Amino acid sequence: MISGASASGGAMVLMMSKSWTITEFGKMKKLDPIPPGEILLEEFLVPMGISQTRLASDIDVPASRIAEIVNGRRTITADTALRLGAYFGTAPQMWLNLQASFDLRVAESSYWPDAKARIRARA
Repeated sequence: MISGASASGGAMVLMMSKSWTITEFGKMKKLDPIPPGEILLEEFLVPMGISQTRLASDIDVPASRIAEIVNGRRTITADTALRLGAYFGTAPQMWLNLQASFDLRVAESSYWPDAKARIRARA
């Protein structure tokens, strides 16, 4: 009979295969935040066979806007989110959430620890 105890001291997780896998949460490496432009490229444009130029033309924006988003040099604005949502049949909020989530993760891993230490929380 299996006791269900973990020999390594890590947490036990039941995976889809119904077998137990042991993970050690303290030792898991944090992944770099994924820019929304990378998601646009890898999850939408490439699989659908759509070029950046074609997308820009179809949503009536300059090609440079899409290229800059894909290359991480420009953020997704509300205007762009509305256009991408209408084009791909997704909620515009999804695109804004991708951008906001990316921005927060970048801030948390760069300047935030030092800034947080200087904040005097309201009592």
